[in-house]
Amino acid sequence: MARHQPHEHSVCFSARSNYFSAIRSFAEPAVRFYTKFYLESFSEEETAEYTKAAFSTHSEKLHGLSRWLYEKTLGHPYFLAFICRELLACTQGSMPEGPDHLWPQVFQQLERNKFRLDLAQVPERELELLRTLAGPQQDEINPRHFIPAFQYAHFGRLTEKGLLIRTGRGRYKLYHPLFREFLRQTK
Repeated sequence: MARHQPHEHSVCFSARSNYFSAIRSFAEPAVRFYTKFYLESFSEEETAEYTKAAFSTHSEKLHGLSRWLYEKTLGHPYFLAFICRELLACTQGSMPEGPDHLWPQVFQQLERNKFRLDLAQVPERELELLRTLAGPQQDEINPRHFIPAFQYAHFGRLTEKGLLIRTGRGRYKLYHPLFREFLRQTK
């Protein structure tokens, strides 16, 4: 008589690191029973590994695609997964010959499925601030250069929403260059 082995099942969900902070008592079971794993941006080598797995190939063209993906995403896991999925959809599951010609279509999907949602709950004044911040060539922004036009509270709220990253005392940046590109195109 064979013994039945119980199956292990895993549950995985992703969220910002402060996802449960506002609802701590309600979220206590999830916080207690799940192991938190903080996913950082992938290195170029990790991006190459991901690209190889996503496209299931060892083609010599893989290195060029991997480099292109890293330049676009800077190893950001969400953007890397999203762009790979869209490239696969555009090419019916095969490796794209050259991703540049597919980029406008992929970026349009990224705009629809990610950036529009990012901005769905942003008040007009904060949206105006984001568009202003997308303009300068500098990567980091000091809020005092935007006062009194915008209040410090706007920077805090946009940081809480994950649209700005506080890089240091009095220094902020948009959360990703692709978001900056989207804001510049939608002015």
